[in-house]
Amino acid sequence: MMMNTTLEQLRELKLAGMATGLQEQLTQAGMTAMSFEERFGLLVDREVHWRSDKRRARLLKEANLKFSQACIEDIDTRAGRGVERSAVMSLALGNWIKSGHSVLITGKTGTGKTWLGCALAQYACRRGHTALYQRVPRLGEDLRIRHGNGTFGKWLIALAKTDVLLLDDWGMAGIDSQTRADLMEIIDDRAASKATIITSQLPIEHWHTWIGDATIADAILDRIMQKNHRFNLTGESLRPNAQSTD
Repeated sequence: MMMNTTLEQLRELKLAGMATGLQEQLTQAGMTAMSFEERFGLLVDREVHWRSDKRRARLLKEANLKFSQACIEDIDTRAGRGVERSAVMSLALGNWIKSGHSVLITGKTGTGKTWLGCALAQYACRRGHTALYQRVPRLGEDLRIRHGNGTFGKWLIALAKTDVLLLDDWGMAGIDSQTRADLMEIIDDRAASKATIITSQLPIEHWHTWIGDATIADAILDRIMQKNHRFNLTGESLRPNAQSTD
């Protein structure tokens, strides 16, 4: 009876990891041979790991990645793909997130740009960083809605605090003047402080023309290019039956 009360109290205190660990200890042979300090240490360790796992799950859910299961361990590094595992791992394990670097991923349709971007963002979440996936072709409409309902300012502040922003399909569709101005605000807030991943079929040398306004294009690209890592994916399409997912 007393143990049931203890378990209930642990859950009321939101110590679910410790409660689960205690239940497991009650059923494991040999636990009675351990000292109180050893058993208590195991319970604390279980709580720490439980909270870490819960936080990672929440971060991944909030990131809303197109390919949430993409992970850097599964990267296709066959010859002709234009990507080396050592380069990706060196980037992933480095300080690009804390240093606010840009990762620019280009290549033809179907070469795995979005998948690689999601894998990097997913790994960032696994390391405890916040991330958000955003398709650029839909960005204009999303921003118009936010301007209309008065949530744009609050959203922009929250986005500026997000550790990794993944802008997918950059340059795929034209942008209007309002979207261009909003994009400038988004990029400016992140310059040299927060990491940004950009995937695009459009070669980098054509980005200035796509943005349109020369002054804003100069400002956006200046901020993106300050500290960047580039991957140009090559080879045949990885899409089965030439389906339309990148």
